[in-house]
Amino acid sequence: MVPAGSAADGRKRRWRYAPNVMDVRSFCAQSRVLVVAGKGGVGKTTMAAALARMAADAGLSVLVVELEGRTGMSSAFGHATALAYDATVLSAAGATEVEDGTDPPAGAVPPGTVHARMVTPDDALLEYLADHGMKRISKRLVSSGVIDVVSSAIPGIRDILVLGKIKQLERDRVADLIVVDAPATGHAMTFLSSASGLLAAARGGPVRAQAADVVELLTDPARCQVVLVTLPEEMPVNEAIEAAYRLEDEVGVALGPVIVNGIQEPPGGPGLAAAPAAARAGVVLDEARIAALDDAWAFRHSRVALQAAQASRLGAELPLAQLHAPFVFSATIGPAELERLARALAMGVAAIPQQQPVAP
Repeated sequence: MVPAGSAADGRKRRWRYAPNVMDVRSFCAQSRVLVVAGKGGVGKTTMAAALARMAADAGLSVLVVELEGRTGMSSAFGHATALAYDATVLSAAGATEVEDGTDPPAGAVPPGTVHARMVTPDDALLEYLADHGMKRISKRLVSSGVIDVVSSAIPGIRDILVLGKIKQLERDRVADLIVVDAPATGHAMTFLSSASGLLAAARGGPVRAQAADVVELLTDPARCQVVLVTLPEEMPVNEAIEAAYRLEDEVGVALGPVIVNGIQEPPGGPGLAAAPAAARAGVVLDEARIAALDDAWAFRHSRVALQAAQASRLGAELPLAQLHAPFVFSATIGPAELERLARALAMGVAAIPQQQPVAP
């Protein structure tokens, strides 16, 4: 997503910075499919939604592909219902027609809008069979559990069915940007590497052809890149670093920037201890409250310092651009919180220098 080089390149190359910086449209136009991955609990789905919101705010058409049936994507855009296989309009704040004034192609997403759909192996298989003249028996085959039998005999076939659908959506150019909310890191590694395994194992036939098409998608940076999401904490940072190198070494997929989620800002105010600050404000506090406020101030400062240290370590060990998303003090993420996160990511994009490799 960003020409910041690969993680592997960062181990053996130096970079010089050109004077111009990114804009959101250019950033989002670098790859047609953006796979958002990360350790469970780091806010991966929220960041996928924020990236989609950011791209739509820049006037691009966005299709979000959900793989695990979570409701977080819908609720972030203010919708109560879960996603289905057919596309749902999550945000239609932008234009309703393409730029030249003609109606968009069937199934395409208009500029400035966000559509979303859930893609499961069963749904992808039903569509595949229907497209190949087996519509009458397709539902019977799926309901009979044949996909479970086949997946046991051919490891990775479920992932290939889903990735094949994503590949089809990308080829059909249904949107300027397709954002894939991938499984958590462990499953995501298997999910993205399944095509290479099937390509090596299958000698011919439709399975091999599908695997070859998926590998071609995943290994073309102009078509697909992966953005990792992490928290500024030791274990998530460790996992993000490991995942980045594994994705390049085992999958061959290009890496975009790393999103560091949950960044807390330093506490504001004059920096006084609670007692003199209260006196200055004319507020009377008992000793217990003064001690609690001092403890909270110290904890907040230590937390900010810890996060800064982890973000710095991430940058030192993984030479990729970073986008920082603020910690949101809210029990749920809705449209207002999502817009704040999207603006923060856009500001991070604007601060990314264009980079070019030079020989050491």
